[in-house]
Amino acid sequence: MKAAVVPSAGAGFEIVDIQIAAPQAKEVLIDIKAVGLCHSDHTLANAELGFPFPAVFGHEISGVVREVGEEVTSLRVGDPVVAALVRYCGECERCLSGQSYYCRNVDFTLREGDESPRLSVGGQGLTQAFGLGGFAEQALVHENQLAKIPEGIPFENAALLGCGVITGAGAVLNTAKVRRGETIAVIGAGGVGLNAISAAVIAGASRIVAIDISDDKLEKARDFGATDTINSLTTDPVREIRKIIPEGIDHVFDFVGSERVAQQGLDMLSYGGALYLVGIGGADVTITINAMKFMRNRNRLESVYMGSANLRVDIPFFASLEARGLLRLDELISETIALEDINDGYRRLKEGSVSRLVVVNH
Repeated sequence: MKAAVVPSAGAGFEIVDIQIAAPQAKEVLIDIKAVGLCHSDHTLANAELGFPFPAVFGHEISGVVREVGEEVTSLRVGDPVVAALVRYCGECERCLSGQSYYCRNVDFTLREGDESPRLSVGGQGLTQAFGLGGFAEQALVHENQLAKIPEGIPFENAALLGCGVITGAGAVLNTAKVRRGETIAVIGAGGVGLNAISAAVIAGASRIVAIDISDDKLEKARDFGATDTINSLTTDPVREIRKIIPEGIDHVFDFVGSERVAQQGLDMLSYGGALYLVGIGGADVTITINAMKFMRNRNRLESVYMGSANLRVDIPFFASLEARGLLRLDELISETIALEDINDGYRRLKEGSVSRLVVVNH
């Protein structure tokens, strides 16, 4: 089958023919219909972080089950599915208590080191990034990283469910548990931030403030339900927040991941308010807290991984919202491209000429 293989860090994606193993035990073979271009894949493909190469990236996957291993119980051939980064064993105390996103046994979903690799080329094993490897025509994935979705949802829309949607909307509904009448601020109005805004509308937030440096993104944020917008390139967002909502914000979601943004988020908080760190910052990003002020204001600071999502519950739930037109995922996609255009696609994303691209296999 064809796949976009990265031979070494920074070498780019090369379209080559590779071999994929037959499913065993709880593995599922998927015919990939669509896979989103996410910045995290590009970052890992270009960074010297000790990640083993050659590798196949791509984690925003939607497709159809082609074959299942003998121990698979939740999926059948022909099922439409979405894959996600969350890896879990389903057997530990955290998984059994509904916190599979905190599972410590994530290697449970991978093959053992002495087993033959799922992906290979010319006899050499390939790293299957995040246990997924979606930049290909097929993927061999552990059952625990998959969720069945309703029929009829366009696969290019469905691909976003496994990352952008559960990360953004999940942070609002699962992690923060935003309640009717509360106020939120979304810092970073890209695709993930827009999903957070959609979820805040569904939750009944009274004020939804979108903060970004792009007027175009802020205009789209208003279209998705933001009640107020702030361009932080031209205005001090903390001062502007205090003008709009003097008592501060109940829930601030940082989808950027920079030190300055995090500090601003802290300064926006209301009494009892919380800052949620969702965007991935660099290793040198630090946050300074005035402990006395922080405790006096009863504030909270929480990191969020994949929207605190339980895949088999949340992905079908968000899929049902999309089917009802409440997430509007088609409006997040700039265009669809072929697998062979992946390098050009990432170049265009970096230049900012497009906001979201999805590879579609015909």
